[in-house]
Amino acid sequence: MNELESLKNIFKDRIFKIPDYQRGYAWTTRQLKDFWEDVVNLPSDRFHYTGLLSLKKADKSVWKDWNDERWLIEDRGFRPFHVVDGQQRLTTFVIFIQAISELLKELPENKDKKEEEIYLGSFSLKAIKEEYLVIQKPPQFIIKTHKFGYEVDNPSFKFLRHRVFNEPDSGTIQETFYTLNLENSKKFFLENLQDYYLNYGIIEIEILFKKVTQNLMFNVYEISDDFDVFVAFETMNNRGKKLSNLELLKNRLIYLTTLYGDDELKNDERNSLREKINDAWKEVYYQLGRNKKNPLNDDDFLVAHWIMYFQYTREKGDDYVRFLLDKYFTPQNIYAKTEVKLSTLQDFEEIKEEIITDVEEIETNGNEDVVVLRSKLNPKEIENYVNSLKSAAVHWYNTYNPINNKDLTKDESLWIDRLNRIGIVYFRPLVTVSFLSKKINSAERIKLFQAIERFIFITFRLSRAFSTYRNSEFYRAARKLRNNELQISDIVNNLEERMGYCFDKSEDSKETYFNYTYFQKFIEKKFKNEYGGGFYNWNGLRYLLYEYEMEKVRQRGSQKIDWKLFVKSEKDKVSIEHIYPQTPDNKYWKEQFKGFKKSQLKYFNGSLGNLLPLSQSINSSLQNDSFIDKKNPKLDNEGNKIRQGYNDGSHSEIEVSAYENWNADSILERGLKLLEFIEKRWNLKFENDEAKTDLLFLNFMFEKDE
Repeated sequence: MNELESLKNIFKDRIFKIPDYQRGYAWTTRQLKDFWEDVVNLPSDRFHYTGLLSLKKADKSVWKDWNDERWLIEDRGFRPFHVVDGQQRLTTFVIFIQAISELLKELPENKDKKEEEIYLGSFSLKAIKEEYLVIQKPPQFIIKTHKFGYEVDNPSFKFLRHRVFNEPDSGTIQETFYTLNLENSKKFFLENLQDYYLNYGIIEIEILFKKVTQNLMFNVYEISDDFDVFVAFETMNNRGKKLSNLELLKNRLIYLTTLYGDDELKNDERNSLREKINDAWKEVYYQLGRNKKNPLNDDDFLVAHWIMYFQYTREKGDDYVRFLLDKYFTPQNIYAKTEVKLSTLQDFEEIKEEIITDVEEIETNGNEDVVVLRSKLNPKEIENYVNSLKSAAVHWYNTYNPINNKDLTKDESLWIDRLNRIGIVYFRPLVTVSFLSKKINSAERIKLFQAIERFIFITFRLSRAFSTYRNSEFYRAARKLRNNELQISDIVNNLEERMGYCFDKSEDSKETYFNYTYFQKFIEKKFKNEYGGGFYNWNGLRYLLYEYEMEKVRQRGSQKIDWKLFVKSEKDKVSIEHIYPQTPDNKYWKEQFKGFKKSQLKYFNGSLGNLLPLSQSINSSLQNDSFIDKKNPKLDNEGNKIRQGYNDGSHSEIEVSAYENWNADSILERGLKLLEFIEKRWNLKFENDEAKTDLLFLNFMFEKDE
């Protein structure tokens, strides 16, 4: 451990690269705010311990390929290092200094000045950039050498250079959620420095710069060998940003490639395997961060791939992590040797140059069988695993982002979107796997998606099965489908069989009817709890009403309900409206429902037929209006529309507006119509209209007639 060093000393004659086993920039607003507060509040005459900076000096075999940096190493004696620990803080410092340099250039007094003519106190902008950011090679000044950056094959390499350091002519830049963090960090510092300058002036900006470069102190530790590097990486934490399991796994796999002997993995093969690992993770991180508004969780992807690739078990918690890091991809499985038989001498002749020829490691039996010792975990297994991760990543992304996705057919997009809307539960690995086999065509996939969607609606939304019902079976089905041990038709049949408990046969055994008992008991509880609500509080309601609306759209065109807005906010209490209101004080409603007991009115209010999806929000203060007023637009005194009426809304609203009045019969009629839609849409059948009326909790209407 060396003495404490400031950033100014650390950057003197050093070049820093983020190695291939490292994750990208992971700091978000919370860590940036902590950093900013530390810098702003640190007294200018005090030092602040910032943490450990672990470095590994790069060998010549590594830096000889650093085209832009090699001249500094060879001509000026700069020392090249990989950053093992402290990457997040070091990256933040560099972005902070870049933001200061951009602030200086934008000041009115510095307009049209060269960098050597712009000063921050006694520091010229040119000197600041050369000390911490970039040096140009004289005399042509064509090569721009950045003192801090990523290895070339990292997506963050180009992003840092062109989007953060503003180097021109970027070409295509691949973005991930790590590059998004880089972008957000720069934006954060630009905004905060600008505000700080406006409030306190350029002198305080100079003080901030001095504090960052001279007052924040590191313990700098140079790691001696590769073993220390990988072990250190697995055990480190960066200011509350714990390494994800996907990040740890990448490091572990690269480390394992260093443990094979030359008999199993020659240097060129070792480098090739390492490149494949990097390439796989590059693709995975690209796909996970491809939708910047909704980046995907890397651990979710890793556990899903584990389900697809390995034998699923019911063990809880981080079982998949323990399996990957503690049981499968371990140094012990490389040191442990197993005997491999080569059936003929010819096989031996073909590979004898590649194996250890020590007599203790090779046994022959009459020159017929050759036995060699090989690692329990062979390099091919690592290659197959990372290739599988790579190929699965894009399909994992597509399952979350099916809309307007060119990789999917129109029907694939439609059904995956439905699965996301209804709640795909534990079927995402199975959906992902269906795209991995070339033997499965689009038509087969659609059959699978349709069967899954029907299973979810009937089993979970109607029959109220636990969310884990049969999950192990279909997790295992994902792996079997990937290994061609199952066909789509097998899985579809299994889904159908597992819904058997949801149906009853009639007494003559000629027809099968949906057993609505589970669903009815569930809705009954919703009516009886302190909040009431009935069908309004059913978690399948929005999906049902949206599907009903989309059926009308397919028949008539013109979509008026956006699913994202339809489910956007829990505070929006009127995206589904009670036509007969919850507080029916209006004279109209008292007239329409006279003759019914007060205890019966809540069943009308929360019955399925009384619930209507709206194409736009309506102020809750208007919900008690009469049905006549709800049907028609509401105008202010000047004739301007305050809100639209049902007759100018969604297809469902227009359909309701066709009723002359809204009363008990209207609610029953529309409820029966929605149940008929359920029968048709999800291929099930209620025994008769009496069963439907019973499910709608409106059978008391007929008791009244009697």
